[in-house]
This record gives sequence, structure tokens and C-alpha cells, in this order.
Amino acid sequence: MIIALLNQKGGVGKTTLAVHLAEVLSRLDKSVLLVDADPQGSALDWAANRPDNPRFPVIGLPKPTLHRELPAIAKNHDFVLIDGPPRVNELARAAIMASDVVLIPVQPSPFDVWAAKEIVDLLREASAFKENIKSAFVINRKIVNTAIGRDVVEALSSYPVPVLKTSIGQRVAFAECAAQGLTVLHTDPNGPASQEVVSLAKELLEL
Repeated sequence: MIIALLNQKGGVGKTTLAVHLAEVLSRLDKSVLLVDADPQGSALDWAANRPDNPRFPVIGLPKPTLHRELPAIAKNHDFVLIDGPPRVNELARAAIMASDVVLIPVQPSPFDVWAAKEIVDLLREASAFKENIKSAFVINRKIVNTAIGRDVVEALSSYPVPVLKTSIGQRVAFAECAAQGLTVLHTDPNGPASQEVVSLAKELLEL
């Protein structure tokens, strides 16, 4: 299964979710590959700081030919996570065409809801060529017990894309572990952040 994390808006947490989902899936005794398709190379930077013997490889492939090159690489893995570019461009189109599932991280902000239209339109275009592609929104960096956190789900209902039930909270733990090339499953395996990413992975697999 190839899963792309895409949103034309930068700073929504694509890389954080990509590395955490890769970690969760690798702990299910699955072969996992993380592909950094973002020219900024944030996932590669994270990987460069990892301790020895990581659970999964990370490669850079920020190329518009991604959809043609990835299948040959992906066949050796159970799951491939694509950390997509921060803009709707030929790289994003290639990531969509390479994927089985597109996960769209959205922060609980009107700006994020409005910006989601571009990636949804791109998915609609791609569906003409790839009928079985699935997609879903995931609320990321949600501030618990706030009205805006609840309202964003209603706002996204105007799009023909489902919103996953699992949301990821705004937590310092994600930033603290990133600098070490780790995930919250390493630094706080029983904490709320770990529980959320495990729940997200399970729900994603149900798609």
C-alpha cells in the first residue's frame, strides 16, 4: 500500500505524520519505506539524526517522475509513505498518481480549510485516471477542548472527502523527539501522542 501525505499549505505537519505512521507500521512487523518527495528534505534531515539500526529506510525522490519510478521500489515493501511537497505542483500530481491512499493533514484553522480546496481539486482530476484512489482528511495540531477544533470537522464537510475520527493534538512531544531523529513512540510510548498516532494508523488501514 502506498500512502501519500499531501496538502498545498506548508507547515501542516505532513513530515511529522509521515515519520510517525512509518514507525507505527514498522512495529507491526511490516516492511516500510518512507519517501521524501519534498524538495526541502525534512524527512531526510530527520533520518540523518536517527540512532543506529532504524526500523525503516528513508529515501529522497522529489521528482515529477515519482509515479513511474516508485512502483518498482515499492514492490519490495508492504507499506510506502510519501512525504509530499508543500505546494500543488507536478510533484504533488506525481505523488497522487503513485498512491493508493492520500491523507490530507489539516490544522483547525479557516485558512487550512480554504487551502484544502486545491488538493481536493487535484484529487478529483486524478480520479479520472486512477478510479480507485482513496483519500481522507486528518485533523492535526488540534488544541483540545476548543471550539475551533470541533468546528473544523463541520467546515471540511463541504468537501467530498471524509474526515478521519482520529485527530492529532498540538503537543510539544512531537517537536522534542524530532531533533533526535526519534518519534513519540520512542520517547513516550504510553503517552497521549503515541496513542493518537497508533489510533491514526489503525484507522488509516481500515480505508
